Amino acid sequence: MKPSIRKTVFAGMAGLSLAGTVAGCAPSAQQPAAQETEPSSAASAPASGTASGSATGYKDGTYSADGNYKSPNGTETVGVQLTLANGTVSAVEITEHPSNPNTRKFQGQFAGGIADQVVGKSLDEINVSKVAGSSLTSGGFNQAVEAIKAQAL
Repeated sequence: MKPSIRKTVFAGMAGLSLAGTVAGCAPSAQQPAAQETEPSSAASAPASGTASGSATGYKDGTYSADGNYKSPNGTETVGVQLTLANGTVSAVEITEHPSNPNTRKFQGQFAGGIADQVVGKSLDEINVSKVAGSSLTSGGFNQAVEAIKAQAL
């Protein structure tokens, strides 16, 4: 084989290898987030809460929990803090816990877009699937929301 053809073949193989690696790190749109979660053992107590309740039975206040989800790199965790007023989310904050650059990227995208999806909605109607290009992080977020529901009762 001529050296120029060998370089072309090598460059093509390297490009395919890189594409396969990147594709393996991308979130899968074929698996629903509900199948990608694990039980959270890191749920935390409410940061604050009041005695007043809402029509939905949830107490007003700020609540926090962590949720876990599986990524191609293993189990990941995302922290969620929701502020409730009358059973409605008035604020959301995400605490990123990335274990690698890909997780940092996707959790960052998720954190940047989640407020548009949940602020102003009833706690009972929150169930996100893909936010700002991040689909796996949603599984951890939804798991944390379930723990927050239990805390806010």
